[in-house]
Amino acid sequence: MSPLPGAELVRSSVQLYRYLLRCCRRLPRGHVQQHYRHAIRQSFRVHADEDDPERIQQIIKRAIEDADWVMNK
Repeated sequence: MSPLPGAELVRSSVQLYRYLLRCCRRLPRGHVQQHYRHAIRQSFRVHADEDDPERIQQIIKRAIEDADWVMNK
């Protein structure tokens, strides 16, 4: 089960970015939200130059799995 409905529709990095930021809204306010929002932005910047479609799909899949783990934690 994914953290938010629509995870299966995420196909691009921009869609992933928006999806993960929406997941953050469900976390407790304050430092927890700030930490994960910062981590999402940093990861997006680190992988911004990725151009291999297969690698991008791997990153998207892993990010959704990680978001699921965080939301269930």
